[in-house]
Amino acid sequence: MAAMMETSPAPVPTSVRELTLSRTFDAPRDLVFAAFTDPAQLAQWWGPHGFTNPVCEIDPRVGGVLRIDMRGPAGTIYDVIYKLTGVVREIVPPERLVFTVALHEDDGSIRLENETSVTFAEHAGRTTITLHVSVIKATAAAEANLAGMDAGWSQSIDRLAYHVAHIATSNI
Repeated sequence: MAAMMETSPAPVPTSVRELTLSRTFDAPRDLVFAAFTDPAQLAQWWGPHGFTNPVCEIDPRVGGVLRIDMRGPAGTIYDVIYKLTGVVREIVPPERLVFTVALHEDDGSIRLENETSVTFAEHAGRTTITLHVSVIKATAAAEANLAGMDAGWSQSIDRLAYHVAHIATSNI
């Protein structure tokens, strides 16, 4: 089902309304699932390369709140705080997680809102995640964010891979 977009004077291209990425990790499913649902771990890998998360909260239950204040790399044009909020819509440990993420403007209005679903499949001690992002709402101001959605999620998944590899090897 195609996601509905808020109309705006400069509509966001339809090509960026949905994104699906898959990645296999050399780590057990429980460990990879925990990286999404434990706020301390989520803070370690969420966001593109160079980003940090000075505030990272998730209540991993249906209706639980997600809040991330994501900071861009110091000294770059991205050196600002991106305020993200969301809600956990579905959780089936350690198989599936569905949550919303909204990027807020300084006035509190929503620039961009997505629904993200992640499935976790384990095969012989390795875990494959399939992440699907559907845009729920986007204003004209979100065009640059949407244009970078693929790269941003790909870099986040790279950071997740590094994180789970480090955790998996330290648990040996």
